Amino acid sequence: MSNPYRIITVCTGNICRSPMAEFMLADAAAAAGLNVKVDSAGTTAWEVGNPMDPRAVDTLIRHGVAAGVHEARKFNPAWFAERDLILALDTDHFDALRALAPTTEAAAKIQMLRSFDPALAGSSSDRQGIYDPWYGDESDFEASWELISAAIHGILAHATSHGTARG
Repeated sequence: MSNPYRIITVCTGNICRSPMAEFMLADAAAAAGLNVKVDSAGTTAWEVGNPMDPRAVDTLIRHGVAAGVHEARKFNPAWFAERDLILALDTDHFDALRALAPTTEAAAKIQMLRSFDPALAGSSSDRQGIYDPWYGDESDFEASWELISAAIHGILAHATSHGTARG
């Protein structure tokens, strides 16, 4: 078996948006029979060691996605060499990751997650962010679900065309 295509999703604290995207992408890749590995991290150490927000877990479960064990962690710049695609959930994450990128090749791996949503293709990155649902209620987590969902097909198509994702 060939090496998996490696994707990491990145938000602020790694307890809401990025773990939701991680589990959603992993579930969709498995259902499609793709050799894709997905993990997640935050741009800050604010939540390191904490589990996923229970509202994020509830949203995943409501949609039939198993929310596995999760412990928040901060993005490690060494991961640029180990990941094929680095997905920022909002523009501040995109900017923080670009500032950490050690090379132009590493920086080229960074994309806005919603840049893979066909409805936003070609739009500026400032229109592609997903606001932090942590400040809201269940409806904000549902909105995050919808925004992430809209990009999943495009992300997996990208992984298939740019890597060894076919299982």
